[in-house]
Amino acid sequence: MSKKGILLVNLGTPDSTKVSDVRKYLREFLMDKRVVDIPFLFRWILVNLIIAIFRAPKSAAEYRKLFTERGSPLKFYTDDLTKLVQQKLSSEYVVEFAMRYQSPSIESALDRLSAHNVSEIQVIPLFPQYASASTGSVIDKVMELTKKWQIIPNISFVSQFFDHPLLIETIADQAQPFLEANTYDHYVFSYHGLPERQIKKGSVGSHCKLGACCESYGPKNQFCYRAQCFQTTRLIAAKLGISAADYTVCFQSRLGRDEWIKPYTDERLVKLAQTGKKRILAFSPAFVSDCLETTVEVGETYHEDFTKAGGVQWDLVPSLNTEEKWVACLVDLIR
Repeated sequence: MSKKGILLVNLGTPDSTKVSDVRKYLREFLMDKRVVDIPFLFRWILVNLIIAIFRAPKSAAEYRKLFTERGSPLKFYTDDLTKLVQQKLSSEYVVEFAMRYQSPSIESALDRLSAHNVSEIQVIPLFPQYASASTGSVIDKVMELTKKWQIIPNISFVSQFFDHPLLIETIADQAQPFLEANTYDHYVFSYHGLPERQIKKGSVGSHCKLGACCESYGPKNQFCYRAQCFQTTRLIAAKLGISAADYTVCFQSRLGRDEWIKPYTDERLVKLAQTGKKRILAFSPAFVSDCLETTVEVGETYHEDFTKAGGVQWDLVPSLNTEEKWVACLVDLIR
């Protein structure tokens, strides 16, 4: 019986915390036309002559806070997750994983699936909410590589799963111990940010106004990243019994001077502390594995900023990593 290939793809990570490896990663990542969506010449100058040179040493120091004896958590948790998913599936499936940037590459993972002579390939970018710079980039790369094959099997993609019941349940389960042990003044749902222009480019009939239009979710904004983030938050909050007045949706990790989707997490947490919201539980529902943006940015940097602004307690709900229901969520998507 022919086998079905499954490819799980996460964002990527430097091979080590050396400045040279971090610079190599930044160059590959930021030269992606879907990530920095400006003309090639300007992108090349910006990335290679400015960002990669000056940002790499600082980023390397941040990665040193994150890496363990096993290396990058994002990489080894994705590896562990792949093995668990394989165990849950029958022998008719072959499950591989790749990083969009650096190693293991998408090309090498596809070659391994091809070597199994799979009859079809299902690609699952491990980003719950669709964005051109993440999910779109993975789809783009897979299509670019496989179009060169002599024989191309059926290829399908899971473009989003931000509202899958098992995803919502797993995030809620991760938060439950914190809610049982503490009383919080407010809840912050921090998602990775995007330039506003990327949202507008994907707008259907100019529906996206980057404001109240995200307060509901439907056909017109079904692929709007910001709208999906708000919908994920509503589902998690409903599961945990958190009222809309008690949480804030915001966006982190902005880069450059252009306008990014708002509100900004770093600005909002200072205002929360100044207005008496001293105890915060933070969620990072755009990330499924521990990474720089969760463990260091939200878990450490924002904790320090919140404390300096007068906050008392800043807790971070752990990433999904290899939680049982998260594994079940992926198996359900595959089946």
